[in-house]
Amino acid sequence: MAANRVIIMGAAGRDFHNFNVYFRDNPDYQIIAFTATQIPNIEGRRYPPELAGNLYPDGIPIHPEAELTDLIRRYQVDQVVFAYSDVSHEYVMHRASQVLAAGADFRLMGSGATMLQSRKPVVAVCAVRTGCGKSQTTRHVCDVLQRMGKKVVVVRHPMPYGDLATQAVQRFATYEDLERNRCTIEEREEYEPHLDRGVVVYAGVDYERILRQAEEEADVVVWDGGNNDLPFFHPDLHIVVADPHRPGHELRYHPGEANLRAAHVVVINKVDTASPEGVAQVREDVYAVNPQAVVVEAASPIFVEDPRAIRGKRVLVVEDGPTLTHGEMAYGAGVVAARRFGAAELVDPRPYAVRSIAAAFEKYPHVGPLLPAMGYGESQVRDLEETINMVECDLVLVATPIDLRRLINVRHPVDRVRYELQVIGQPTLEEVLVQRLGRITV
Repeated sequence: MAANRVIIMGAAGRDFHNFNVYFRDNPDYQIIAFTATQIPNIEGRRYPPELAGNLYPDGIPIHPEAELTDLIRRYQVDQVVFAYSDVSHEYVMHRASQVLAAGADFRLMGSGATMLQSRKPVVAVCAVRTGCGKSQTTRHVCDVLQRMGKKVVVVRHPMPYGDLATQAVQRFATYEDLERNRCTIEEREEYEPHLDRGVVVYAGVDYERILRQAEEEADVVVWDGGNNDLPFFHPDLHIVVADPHRPGHELRYHPGEANLRAAHVVVINKVDTASPEGVAQVREDVYAVNPQAVVVEAASPIFVEDPRAIRGKRVLVVEDGPTLTHGEMAYGAGVVAARRFGAAELVDPRPYAVRSIAAAFEKYPHVGPLLPAMGYGESQVRDLEETINMVECDLVLVATPIDLRRLINVRHPVDRVRYELQVIGQPTLEEVLVQRLGRITV
């Protein structure tokens, strides 16, 4: 029988993982191409032969997703695998309809085909949407495990925006490692807070190799998820974060709903700033689809370097990029802090935006008078720097997980907002971790 001709739709993450663990060296399938979306400048490359295996000595081309229908017809593709995250169920079915109309089958791959088994206990932290508070939840989990005397190693969901062969397995233990690997703003936002806690971080492209290397130095592996994707490793404890600022999204986005249904623990975050009705709806949705899950309520209080510097000022707020773009949030912690501490005005950066930053505003028109910290490459970092410096404001309020002053030169005074997870009441994540890991040989 001829091999099934397959296209994998992705965004330089889940798509590569599904290929590595299921399709690589599998003679029943012929991967015609990857398609790419969401992230700028990831199409037009090739998945390198060093990672593609013996069946693909020339590697595999990566095309823009806009070419999908033409690729299906041109290469008589049998099957299209959808492999990226944080999109609505309606969005997924529109892509399915496009594929079916072009003559191919449409496929979603589940945990049985794509999750790797670890020799060490795995705690996975995932979410139902981007921007729910997954990062601070992961940090909290690491703090608890360290207090328990465990050696924690974090494995981060992939963000391979550079040379894929070079990035196959990456280990970060110091800031010098970040510099040497030329990490983007998005990567630094996820890695630096762990490094500050003395936690080693792994990431890359080939997660079988990454896992085996991480196991050598870990008592517990913590999967630090990206977007609202499912974990790549079978979790012994699966924690999923939900956001009552977006009630109902936990049942309307892929694969966030799958995460919610699979969770052992659901953290309803931001209960201090969300409406009671929003919190109640999320809780009801959890009970409706996963009544066995333990529900933990939490807040993400904000901390500002100098709250007095904000009062009465014309403030440019710089927020976490993916929370605003993929996560479809209109604001984040920076806007909350600006309003709480008496900013006179939120200065709209859109008239000052240049090149890729202007393009981001066009692509995500829901973003209001604030600046998403986009930095998927050096040129976009420079665009961000130029945009910030062109804005006429009294103060730049930076609400990203890293201090942007390390990467860009800002001509304005800068104040910084941080946020951490604060569990409210019982049960606590610490109680759940102690109970769950006590059943496992660590």
